[in-house]
Amino acid sequence: DLATNDTKKAEIAEQAIAACRQSIALDSNSAPPHLYLGMTIGQVADTKRNLSALKMVKEMEREFNMALELDEHFSFAGPHRNLGLLYSQAPGWPISIGSHSKARKHLERAVELAPDSPENRLNLMEAYLKWGDRKEAQREIKALETLWPTARVKLTGEEWASNWPDWERRLERARKKIRATAGGRN
Repeated sequence: DLATNDTKKAEIAEQAIAACRQSIALDSNSAPPHLYLGMTIGQVADTKRNLSALKMVKEMEREFNMALELDEHFSFAGPHRNLGLLYSQAPGWPISIGSHSKARKHLERAVELAPDSPENRLNLMEAYLKWGDRKEAQREIKALETLWPTARVKLTGEEWASNWPDWERRLERARKKIRATAGGRN
């Protein structure tokens, strides 16, 4: 996130990919390196924004599924969260693996497994908005507003510091979008 250009981001991600692959070689039955490998491949794919990025999608899916098989609870249901985001953001068939139904299944499962995770609820709420499901998005906003004070106390320190400004921006953006779709009545 601190890299200033795509070349630097790709360079850092390639180093992370090598580290994840080395970790998997040492212990292939550990969920974290599979999850992080899929995520860092995604970082490289994001810098490419071309057909070579589409080829990386299958490897991301494979790594997220491996992490899911090993520990679906890891990192606040990270395997489900990442699969949901991948299926939501990837182009659909026949070009790629994008799937509204798969995205929904995994994003909802992430919330089911880790309901107190602001990230999980924000991702699901944003997906609902993307799909035009205002009612479900509003339900997630209410759930977020309920868990927000407790999460603010629990998710503190250096590990979470960069998340809060992002989460607050995303929540406010969703509120504005809901108000706009309601004609300002909310």
